[in-house]
Amino acid sequence: MKHKINIAIDGYSSCGKSTLAKALARKLRYVYIDSGAMYRAITLFALRNNIADNNIAIVAELPTIDIDFHFHPQKEISETILNGENVEQEIRQIEVSNLVSYVSQIHEVREKLVELQQKMSKRGGVVMDGRDIGSVVLPHAELKIFMTASHKIRTQRRYEELRLKGIEITLQEVSDNLKLRDYEDENRKESPLTCVPEARLLDNTNLGRDEQLELVLSWVEERILTKVGV
Repeated sequence: MKHKINIAIDGYSSCGKSTLAKALARKLRYVYIDSGAMYRAITLFALRNNIADNNIAIVAELPTIDIDFHFHPQKEISETILNGENVEQEIRQIEVSNLVSYVSQIHEVREKLVELQQKMSKRGGVVMDGRDIGSVVLPHAELKIFMTASHKIRTQRRYEELRLKGIEITLQEVSDNLKLRDYEDENRKESPLTCVPEARLLDNTNLGRDEQLELVLSWVEERILTKVGV
């Protein structure tokens, strides 16, 4: 597909948003914008400059920070670029993991990242997932998808995921946590989770990953044909 569009994927926790977004990016050879990696890149910058514990200093340095993603054709992944340097491996280090939550709470950091994400989208050919992508971050995306699944299925998926990581937890605990996260996502003051009217609803309760991917690829082709006026 020569013509490229932007794809915004929103939805509830444990619906497989990131899994779908990454699969789409690989298949289409688009860039997957990993918002978590962007927060990690700013955290790495703060660590390198010894300001990780200083909100005021981090905010003051934000104008000097540029983050981008480059698609690696051999690895078939999008790699994180911080001020021209590939930092994909370094941002995964434990020192960054221990501080990224703190840095991500800074309001100005979020504003900066939304600005960068919108800048990247101007090139076209990006896929991004989250909870306010279609409504706030990429409001002009040609294809918007809102993912959902039954609470029972989401609970089971999350439970199995945590068990594979060796985390001891009960199904009831997972269920309660998902209900809480849903409530918080839908009712948070800043950029709440919402399904915009133009979004395609993707209920994957009874869909496998391959079926889901094929369905969305058909939506992508449809939107591209519409864009070029075919």
